[in-house]
Amino acid sequence: MFGEHHSLPLVLINILGFAGILVWHIQGRGRPTGRLIVQILFFATMSLVLAIGRISPYELDNADLMGAGSLIAKSARILWWTHLAWTIIGFLHIYIAINHKPREAHLLHDMIVAVVYLGVTLSVIGFVFGAPIGPLVATSGVVAVIIGLALQNTLADLFSGIALTLGRAYGIGDWIRLSDGTEGRVAETNWRSTNLLTGAHNVVVVPNSVLAKQGMTNLSRPDETHWIAFSVHIAATRAPSVIEEIMQGVLQGCETIIKVPPPAVALKAIDAITIEVELQFCVASPARRMPAKNEVIDLVYRGCTANGLSLAMPPQSLLWGSAVTGGEPAATVKSFSSNAV
Repeated sequence: MFGEHHSLPLVLINILGFAGILVWHIQGRGRPTGRLIVQILFFATMSLVLAIGRISPYELDNADLMGAGSLIAKSARILWWTHLAWTIIGFLHIYIAINHKPREAHLLHDMIVAVVYLGVTLSVIGFVFGAPIGPLVATSGVVAVIIGLALQNTLADLFSGIALTLGRAYGIGDWIRLSDGTEGRVAETNWRSTNLLTGAHNVVVVPNSVLAKQGMTNLSRPDETHWIAFSVHIAATRAPSVIEEIMQGVLQGCETIIKVPPPAVALKAIDAITIEVELQFCVASPARRMPAKNEVIDLVYRGCTANGLSLAMPPQSLLWGSAVTGGEPAATVKSFSSNAV
């Protein structure tokens, strides 16, 4: 059948290979560490048997090419190459776990796994079955060009996703804002797209190629604190310093904003009718913007009412009032205008 000096090692490698696959499946997905240990131990044992039996996994000996021995020899080498691929992938899992890589690293992980399986497949075809790899690679290159032309958009998303992952512009859980105004928390990244969970609890799917081309602001770095600034127009009936003091008290009394760094009041402009005041404050995270603004607006109204201030009429309302009254400005009424920055 085949050389006696090869018979026992090859049979033993087949037994170890199939036993490793069986034990690996018995471990289950819930025990990744156990699976990894099984992969490494069985591959190391198979390699040791190859070394002791002086059997090359890269080619079949003439003694192995006779009758049923050819099937056993090829099976042993295929199992060895398969366990080699699984061991390399297992060490990749160890590297990711030790270095605490973020969950978005699965893009690079999947790509490396694909390269490993492709390399092992070509090795089996060339070294075990003796098929010429050169023509196969050349033919595969032509096919790859045709597929690449047909899948330009998909490939653009793929490589954009890899570039974004390597650049670490954002991570899972970060709150980002795109240049078109879309914003949300990064819920998932995959080969094709990045999923954002918006403040309205909707999932926005952004293709990676589109995300790579747009300007992006990461609101979660260096931390989640987020500044808000919006303007309030106060009727010019009191001194600016008095208005500043009142608005500062409004901000100090707000419970949804954080006090470090402290909120600030900026006097932006003044004319005969209006004093423009900008309220600047910080919230703990982008998700707290709406509750904070709602509370500040409510406190501004209460503060103005309690201290005899009037919210100024918008300029467009004054122009409309002048037209109605034949050129005389309309009386100042309580109104509010804000402009989020």
